[in-house]
Amino acid sequence: MNQDPERLAGLVRIESLERQGIFDQDVEEDPPGDVILPGTVDYKQHKLSSKIKAKIAFSSARKFLNKIIKDGTLRIKDIHGIEHLDALTTGAVITCNHFNAMDSFAMQVAYERSTCHKKRKLFRVIREGNYTSFPGFYGMLMRNCNTLPLSSNMAAMKEFLDGVDYHLRRGDLVLVYPEQSMWWNYRKPKPLKRGAFTFAAKAGVPVIPIFICQEDSADIGPDGFPIQEMTIFVLPPIHPDKKKHPIVASKAMADANYAAWKRCYEKFYGVKLEYLCGDPEKKATA
Repeated sequence: MNQDPERLAGLVRIESLERQGIFDQDVEEDPPGDVILPGTVDYKQHKLSSKIKAKIAFSSARKFLNKIIKDGTLRIKDIHGIEHLDALTTGAVITCNHFNAMDSFAMQVAYERSTCHKKRKLFRVIREGNYTSFPGFYGMLMRNCNTLPLSSNMAAMKEFLDGVDYHLRRGDLVLVYPEQSMWWNYRKPKPLKRGAFTFAAKAGVPVIPIFICQEDSADIGPDGFPIQEMTIFVLPPIHPDKKKHPIVASKAMADANYAAWKRCYEKFYGVKLEYLCGDPEKKATA
């Protein structure tokens, strides 16, 4: 089977960006998005209409998730460390590496495998364009499945921040992809942005780092590439130092999260984590 030319071109772009030390740029073309204005999104999910739409969307998403598991599009080989989610007594920020549009469904499976799903909702931070401009079925999910879209409007962004803090303080989980980019089937952890850790530090809740590792299966997908089998690692929580300012505490949390991902990567794949650009931190400050 021939390999998808767009996938091949994406792999070339990934290699080029890694050589340049640019890790926060998406490789695939994102849909152009409208600006989210104040009052557009019910971030705290107080409206009855929001709750009804969420219930309908989750029913559709559940059927879709069952289908892609059954037909082998989504393959989860194993999940380790669920006890770290089970043991939560507060809200938490969940961080995860981002390498496929379907990894959000993998996170849903991990969440449902934990006992915490019985008492804590899972919200997802998404980009603005995904919320405003994604068409069809996926657009419906983006707008209604407990999503918290970022905004380029400052007043709406304040509503977003208030919403994230509200959910964390009431005991819910907020999923953030702190790499701030999606590189298809990329296996290495990328440098992390600080936002997720600032959310956690300000709310006084832990971060639960999750790292998903991939292996080629024996089956080839429609794009001509091996279908990936995922092993999900839920890693020990990282707590904020409440004696420090949230901005300061967030830096230590981000560093600890990256270190945990790095250890997980090196142990699973049996190789030292190295980048084509050398040290990303030195590259960023050069």
